[in-house]
Amino acid sequence: MRRLAVLARRVLLLLVMAPGAAPAAGAAAAESAAIPRLDEAMAGRFARLALSCIEREYPNKITHELRGDGDVGAPRVLYPTFYGCFDWHSSVHGHWLLVRLARTFPDAPFVAEARAALARNLTRERIAGELATLARGSETFERPYGLAWLLRLGADLRAWDDPAARDMAATLAPLEREAAARLQRWLPKLTAPIRSGEHAQTAFAFSLVLEATADGSEPTLRVAVLARSRDFHLVDRDCPLAYEPSGQDFVSPCLGEADLMRRVLEPGTFARWLDAFLPHIPRRADAAWLEPGVVRDASDGKLAHLDGLNLSRAWALEGIADGLPPRDRRIPALRAAAARHARAGLEAVGGEHYAGAHWLGSFATLLLTRGSP
Repeated sequence: MRRLAVLARRVLLLLVMAPGAAPAAGAAAAESAAIPRLDEAMAGRFARLALSCIEREYPNKITHELRGDGDVGAPRVLYPTFYGCFDWHSSVHGHWLLVRLARTFPDAPFVAEARAALARNLTRERIAGELATLARGSETFERPYGLAWLLRLGADLRAWDDPAARDMAATLAPLEREAAARLQRWLPKLTAPIRSGEHAQTAFAFSLVLEATADGSEPTLRVAVLARSRDFHLVDRDCPLAYEPSGQDFVSPCLGEADLMRRVLEPGTFARWLDAFLPHIPRRADAAWLEPGVVRDASDGKLAHLDGLNLSRAWALEGIADGLPPRDRRIPALRAAAARHARAGLEAVGGEHYAGAHWLGSFATLLLTRGSP
C-alpha cells in the first residue's frame, strides 16, 4: 500500500512538471498544499492515542538505575505521573499532546476527558513522587530527550490561559526546575555534540529547550544552550545526509542540526552556514531529493522509528525553510520534501500497533502545530 502511495505521488509530480505546467516553484506549492491542516477530527484522533496510553502501565520499559532493593517497584510507584505510554519520555510528551490540543481546540469533545486525565496525574503528591525517584537515581536519567520534553510540557501549561492549567503549571514547576538544573550541570561538561538519530541527539533536545524557554523561563539554561549550539556547530560543514537514515532513526542528525541553527543565527548568516553544511540542497523542487523512510514491520518498535523520522524530518525541513531569507532558491525543494515526508508520516499515525501508537501522535501534533507558542 505504501509503495502504491509513493508511486501515486511521483505520478502526480510528473503531471505537475509536464510541459506547459507550472515551473518547479509551482510543483513545490502543490506539494506544500498537500500537507493537511490540523482540524478537530484529526486532533481528536491524536488525543485518543494519548488518552489510551498515559494511564496504561503495561507494557513498560523502565530505564532507571537500580542502587538498592528500594529502587525496584511497579512503574506507577516509581513514576506516579509519567508511568504510562511504555516509557517515561513518551508519557511526558503524551501529556504535552493533550495540553497542546486542548489549548488549540478548547471546545472539542475530547477536551473534558483530557482535562480529567491531566488533573489526575499532575498533582503535588504525584510530582513529589517523581522528584523522589529522580533524587535516588542517576544524573543521566532521560538526558537530554525526556528532560527537554518535560520543559516543553511546562511551557505549554504556562501558555494555556486557563485557571486549572495555571495550577498544573505550578505543580509541575519543581520537576521542571530539576530538569533544567540537570541540563545546566551537564552542558559545561559535554565536550562534543551527540549526533545520534535517537533519544541522545543534542540538536533536537536543544531545539525543544529553546522553544520551551522562549517565554522567559530558565534564562540561564537558554543562554547556555545557545552558547553550546554555537560552540558545537558553527564550523560544521558537509553533513553526510546521504548516509541517512540509519535503520532505527526517528530524528535526523543533519536536518535536526540545521533546524537548531536556524534558531541560533539570523537568516542571512544561517543561509551562508547552510551553504557549507548542506551544500547539495537543490535550488528547485526536485522530487528525487530526500525520499521518506519506509517501515516494513510497524509492530517492531525500533523499525517503526522511521515513521517518526518522516514526521520529524518534515518539521525540520519546514523550519529550515522558515529560517532562510524569503527569496532563497532552496525553499521550494525544502518545502516539497517536507510535504512528502509529512504525508508519509501522517499515514502511519494510528492505533493498530502500540509500538508506534504510544508516541507518533505527539510527533504528528508537533509537526501540525509548528510555530505555536
